[in-house]
Amino acid sequence: MANKPVVLIDLNVLMDVLQKREPFYETSASLLAAVETGRVQGTVAAHSLTTLFTLIQKGRSSAKARATITNLLQFIKVAPVDQSTLEQALNLDFKDYEDAVQMISALQCKADCLVTRNTKNYQPALLPVMQPVDFLGTL
Repeated sequence: MANKPVVLIDLNVLMDVLQKREPFYETSASLLAAVETGRVQGTVAAHSLTTLFTLIQKGRSSAKARATITNLLQFIKVAPVDQSTLEQALNLDFKDYEDAVQMISALQCKADCLVTRNTKNYQPALLPVMQPVDFLGTL
């Protein structure tokens, strides 16, 4: 990988941090810290942020959701999801369409890899798919 790897971060990694889900919290938080400090260029697919907003809003409030997204946007780049992304994802042989959209989004933003806890969902992989702990081991 290049000096500053580009990673597309799956929503489950963000949720690990926001919900302090054990045993994943520490590793996922370390990945976000690497993004926040500039060691890694982190991206997230646009549709993941809308889903994240909805989940936070349901569990807490619209104000908390806005604050969380605002904070994330300070250090995470947004990988666009457009018609081309959605059409290309339909052609992938993935069981889950949302995962296919994530994969195409990662390719379109020229990510070095996609970081998720659900690596098996991203097969056949079109770029490296890694667990947060495995990715952090490459830094």
